[in-house]
Amino acid sequence: MKYIDEATIAHKTVLVRVDFNVSLNPNNSIADDARIKQALPTLEYLLKHHNKLILIAHLGEPEKRNPADSLTRIAKRLQEYLPHNKIHFVEDFTTPTHAFLEQKENEIILLENIRFYPGETKNDPLFTKHLATLGEIYVDDAFSVCHRKHTSIVGLPTLLPSYGGLLLKKEVIYLSEIIKNPKKPYVAIIGGKKITTKIKFISKLASLADSILLGGGLANTFLAALGYKIGKSIVAKEEIDVAKQLLSLAKKEKRTILLPKDVVVGKSTESKQSEIKKIDHIEKDDRVLDIGPETQADFGAIIEQAKTIVWNGPMGVFEMPAFAKGTLDIAKAVAAATTAGATSIVGGGDSVAAVHQSGVSSKISHISTGGGASLEFLGGAKLPGVEALTNK
Repeated sequence: MKYIDEATIAHKTVLVRVDFNVSLNPNNSIADDARIKQALPTLEYLLKHHNKLILIAHLGEPEKRNPADSLTRIAKRLQEYLPHNKIHFVEDFTTPTHAFLEQKENEIILLENIRFYPGETKNDPLFTKHLATLGEIYVDDAFSVCHRKHTSIVGLPTLLPSYGGLLLKKEVIYLSEIIKNPKKPYVAIIGGKKITTKIKFISKLASLADSILLGGGLANTFLAALGYKIGKSIVAKEEIDVAKQLLSLAKKEKRTILLPKDVVVGKSTESKQSEIKKIDHIEKDDRVLDIGPETQADFGAIIEQAKTIVWNGPMGVFEMPAFAKGTLDIAKAVAAATTAGATSIVGGGDSVAAVHQSGVSSKISHISTGGGASLEFLGGAKLPGVEALTNK
């Protein structure tokens, strides 16, 4: 794969796939613009070489065109970060507009949410061809969606000279090093709601990581596999047999899968009342919503000794103060280990949010923009978006 800093790209019209899928507040204003800021090095590099930029991005998972998922607010925020470069917003690139003909070097056009078009997710050849006519060069800087077989990820590289952006380069280099040469002990911390989307990754880790620390909703499935009663907690019943197999595999590979020994329970995720319980004392009306203090201490002791740490997924419903301590303490433990010399990679929206909430983001080695993409890559899968740029 070639990256933009390994080629001469100047005085061209460049289609750039970026990740502007920012988190929003309940009133649909931008809650966290980190993803916009992470794209700036690539955009500034291309602008420095006098290119015209046409940005392609998505927001949310819209089923049809709607104001709530519009990128208009993204255009305004991006203009704040690039005040010297005029930014045009195009609501529909498939209809005639003078914006493309009148665009000057060092100017930016941001297209409306690409997922407003059914052809994007279908990787429709005609849609791909139409999109490709807008530019001369394609740059992918959206690692977080490289596991998708969408037009703006895998279609455009078939029609245009293509390169990876600087953020994509950073992601691939960091994650590749973890795959090829992780320093030991290698500790993986996996949380989140469901086991289904992470089962392949956990399976891969069972033969790679020295210790796997499981929390969040997916830990409930493993606890259920061991015969524990977990009340009204989230559990993927269809994955219990797989969880049993993974526990057996880890034992065979002499790897440690550590599960909670105590938890914080509540009657609902909105509850302000919480109670710490041993896992064999969970009652039928309880919901497991965080890891308990003994588990935090056990996890923290293992993290403290780690030289490589990969974290994806919170330990509970950390958005609620009553159930936030476990996740936030893990974030601080990862940061402390990093300060002591470990390499840490945090990926997944909730994990990244927890790191920022804890105030330790600057102490993490690498905050990955990819949630599912990071997991698949670290699990050994070939990402369609990365493969599409290879040998171009």
